[in-house]
Amino acid sequence: MAFFLAFTNLNSQNLKTNYKRERIKINEGWTFMRYEANPDNLIYDVRPKTEAVNDSKIADSKPEEAIKVEAKEDVLKNWILPSANDFIKDPSKKHIRPKGNPGSDFPFVQADFNDATWEKVNLPHDWAINKPFYTGDNPEVGGGMGRLPSQGVAWYRKKLDITTTDQGKVIYLDIDGAMSYTMVWLNGHLVGGWPYGYNSFRLDLTPYLNYNGKNQLAIRIDNPNYSARWYPGGGIYRNVWLTKTATVHVAQWGTFITTPEVSTNEAIINLSLKLENKTSTTQPIVVKTKIFAADDLGKTKGKAITAFPNETIRINANDQQIKLFELKLKKPKLWGAFPQQKQNLYVARTSIFISGKQVDEYETPFGIRKIEFHPTKGLLVNGTKIKIQGVNQHHDLGALGAAFNVRAAQRQLEILRELGCNAIRFSHNPPAPELLDLTDKMGFLVIDEVFDSWERKKTPHDFHLIFPDWNEPDTRSFIRRDRNHPSIIAWSYGNEVGEQYTDAAGAVIAKKLHDIVLEEDPTRPASASQNFAKPDMPFSKVVDFLSLNYQGEGIRDAPAYANLVGGIRTSPLYPAFQKAFPEKMIVSSETASALSTRGSYIFPVTLENSAPVSDGVGGNPVTKEVSAYELYTAQFGSSPDKVFATQDRHAYVAGEFVWSGWDYLGEPTPYYSARSSYCGIIDLAGFKKDRFYLYQSRWRPELPIVHILPHWNWPNRVGEITPVHVFTSGDEAELFLNEQSLGRKKKGEFEYRIRWDDVKYQAGELKVVAYKNGVIWAKETIKTTDKAAKIVATADRSKIKSDGEDLSFITVKITDKNGQMVPDANNKVNFKIEGFGEIVATDNGNPADLVSFASHDRAAFNGMALVIIRAKKGEKGKIKLIITSDGLENAVVEIKSN
Repeated sequence: MAFFLAFTNLNSQNLKTNYKRERIKINEGWTFMRYEANPDNLIYDVRPKTEAVNDSKIADSKPEEAIKVEAKEDVLKNWILPSANDFIKDPSKKHIRPKGNPGSDFPFVQADFNDATWEKVNLPHDWAINKPFYTGDNPEVGGGMGRLPSQGVAWYRKKLDITTTDQGKVIYLDIDGAMSYTMVWLNGHLVGGWPYGYNSFRLDLTPYLNYNGKNQLAIRIDNPNYSARWYPGGGIYRNVWLTKTATVHVAQWGTFITTPEVSTNEAIINLSLKLENKTSTTQPIVVKTKIFAADDLGKTKGKAITAFPNETIRINANDQQIKLFELKLKKPKLWGAFPQQKQNLYVARTSIFISGKQVDEYETPFGIRKIEFHPTKGLLVNGTKIKIQGVNQHHDLGALGAAFNVRAAQRQLEILRELGCNAIRFSHNPPAPELLDLTDKMGFLVIDEVFDSWERKKTPHDFHLIFPDWNEPDTRSFIRRDRNHPSIIAWSYGNEVGEQYTDAAGAVIAKKLHDIVLEEDPTRPASASQNFAKPDMPFSKVVDFLSLNYQGEGIRDAPAYANLVGGIRTSPLYPAFQKAFPEKMIVSSETASALSTRGSYIFPVTLENSAPVSDGVGGNPVTKEVSAYELYTAQFGSSPDKVFATQDRHAYVAGEFVWSGWDYLGEPTPYYSARSSYCGIIDLAGFKKDRFYLYQSRWRPELPIVHILPHWNWPNRVGEITPVHVFTSGDEAELFLNEQSLGRKKKGEFEYRIRWDDVKYQAGELKVVAYKNGVIWAKETIKTTDKAAKIVATADRSKIKSDGEDLSFITVKITDKNGQMVPDANNKVNFKIEGFGEIVATDNGNPADLVSFASHDRAAFNGMALVIIRAKKGEKGKIKLIITSDGLENAVVEIKSN
C-alpha cells in the first residue's frame, strides 16, 4: 500500500521549512548483469554441496535433517545480520556490525564503473522468465523449479539523485521482494541486506549518501539452484521505493489497528502507534489521528468521520516508542467476505507535530470486522457463517513469471471469484503487498503464510540454511507488514515442515514461532499445516486451529491407491482430530491435488471416483498429458468428488483450500520433463479446465450450470466406449446423442457428477438438459466440429493505461467455419504488433510446452492460445495485434492506450 507523508527538517532545530514525506517508486532505469560463469566471492555464507538431487521426488516425502557446513572463507553474513535488528525482541540477541567494509573495492559498487554494456531493465524484473527452458533428462535446473535459469548471481545498478534539499531527512530503501540473498552497496559502502527472497525489507541509506546528486546504488542477488520445490523466479521481482522522512516519524510498518469489539451499532477501534526519533535530543511531539471512509481505490473520501484523542508525547533521543489509542465509532460500516457481505474500508491518517508544525503524515488503510473460528460452526465473519471455498496460490503469474504485476494478479482473482472462490491461502510465502490490497478490496479471505521449511530441509538450499538466524526477524517483519489487512483471517507459520516428524523437539520450534506470531498480532489465530502429524502428537497441540493437508479425506487410502509404495498413508482423520481437539476449528489447508491437462482426455476412464495418475492410467508419458476427466490425482491426493463427500460427511469442517487455484511454474507432477504444474483448476494461461465447472457447481449452487465432457471430436473412436460426464448445479440431467436420449439420471448421495460410462462414440451432437427440483435448470450442447478454418481473438480489456504496467490478455481460439472452437486444434500461430504497444509474453496452457514465453510464435493447444500486450509507457494511441496461421483466416485485435 502507498503512504503519502509530510515532514519537516529537525536536525538544525530550524522548523520553518516544511517538507513532504515522499515514497518514490524507483523501478525505472536500472542496469542488470547476470554472471555466465565465475561469480565473485562476495557470498553471504557457504552452502552444502549438492549431489544427485532428486528433482521429482513426491511432494509429501519426508524432509531431511540439515547438513552443517562451516565457513572456511570470508563471508558477509555478519555484516548483513544487523539489518534484522528491528525485528529481534531480546536486546542481547541483536547483532553488532563488525568493523570493515567488505566489497568496497569491488568494481560493480564503484560510481565510476562503466556498465554501458549491461542490460537496461525496469523493475519488477524476473531475469529467467523470458529465457529458453532447459531441456533433456539432466537439466541444470529441473522441472521442480520450472526448467528456467533462475539460478545464479546477478547485479543491479542505479544512480540516485539526492541533493542538498534532502539534507536533514532520513532516506530509506524499501524492497518489496528480491530473490534472493540480497546485499546492497551505496557509494561503495555495504549497507545491509536480507537473505529470504519473499520478505519485504528496509535499509537506511542516510549514513552513506552524497548530497551532490551523485549516488551509486549496487545490489547483488544470489539465487541458488535447488532452493525451492517450485519456480522461485530470479532478481528484484517486486517494487522498490525510496522513502524520505523527517528525523521524527512513524516507524516502518508502525501502525496496528484492531477492532476488539464490533457490532453494527458500535465498534471499538484501537491504534498501536510506533514512533521513531533519529535525532540526538528528546523530542516533544503531538500526535493526531483521524479516521476517514475509503473509496473504491482505497483512498480517503470526504471529511474525517471521527478521530482518536490527541496526545502529547516525549520521545527520547535515538529511540522508539509505542503509544496506544482507543475510540468508539458509531454505526460502523463493516468489511466482509464477497459475495455475502460488503468490503467497506477506512483510512487512519496519523499526523505528527512539533512546535505546531506538521512533520509527518502516515496513512493506514484498514477494515472493521469480527472474525470467529468456531469448532463446530466453522468460520464466522461478523456473526455470519461463511463456508471457506478456498484455493492455494503460488506467487508466479504464469508467462510473466515472478515479476509482480497488479493487473495480472487482479485477473487471477477475477477468474477465481467467477469460480465461486472466496478464500486464498498464499502458499508458501508472503505475497506482494499490492496483492493483499486487492484481496481487501475484492473480499477474499486470506491465510497468510511465511515458511515452507524450518530446520529440516526439503531441498538442499531452501530456507533451512538461514532459519536459525532469520526465523524471528522474518516472522515478525512478515506480520508487521500485513497485519492491517482485513482480508487476512489467520497466519500460517509453516507448511508440511519436517519438524512434524521430530515429536516434542519439533513442537518446541512450532511453539516458539506460534508465540512470536501472537506477540505481533494477538487478534488472529496462528497455525502450521499438517500432512503427517496426527492428533496424538505434540505438534497438533501447539496450533490455534487445525490446518490439515490431505489428511481429512485420507492419504493413499482409497482402493485405487492400494498398490502405491512409500509416502504417507492414512485413513480420513477429521473425526480423530475433532475428538482430540473439540475446542479447535478444523480447516483443510490443502485438498485434492487433482491433476489434469486442459482439454486432454485419455481412455479408458477409471470407474473409481478418485485414482492416482500413472502412465497409461490417466496419463500419457509421450505427450506428458493428464486426462481431463478430473478423476486423477497426485499420489497423496484425492479427486474433488472424494473431497466433497468427505467434507459433507463432516459438517463441522470449516471448508477447504484446493491445491491449487491456478497452475503454476515448477512442480510438474507427474511429468518432471514438463515446465509447470497440472493441479490447477485454471491452467497457466488462465483458461478454465473442466474441473472449473465442477467446483463452480458446488460453490455457486444458485447459478444455473451444466457442463459436458469430453469434447466430441473423436474420428478414431467411432463405435468405441467414450464416457460422458456432466457437471451441474442441478440435481439430475438427461443426455442426448444425436437427439436420442441416453437416459435421465439423478445425483446420488455424496455424488457430484453424473456419469454415462457406456456411451459409444458417433459424430454429431451431444446435448444435456439439467433439472433442479424437477424443473429445467440449464442446457448445454456440444458438436463435432468441421476442420479448423479461422482464428478468433478477444481481449479482456480493449483500453489500457500507457503507464508501462497495465496489460491486456488476449484469448486466441481456433474455430471452424461456423465459429465453433476446434477442441483438438494445435495450429501454430504468429503474433505481430503494430502501433504503441508490445508483446510481453505468449502461452497456451500446456505444461509440456517448452517454447520460450518470449516467443511470438506459439502452437495453439487444444484450440487455444494466449498473448499478453502492454502499452508503451507514455505513448497514447492505437495498438494493433495481427494473428496469423497458415491455412487459417487471420484475426486482428485493436486496443487503445490512454
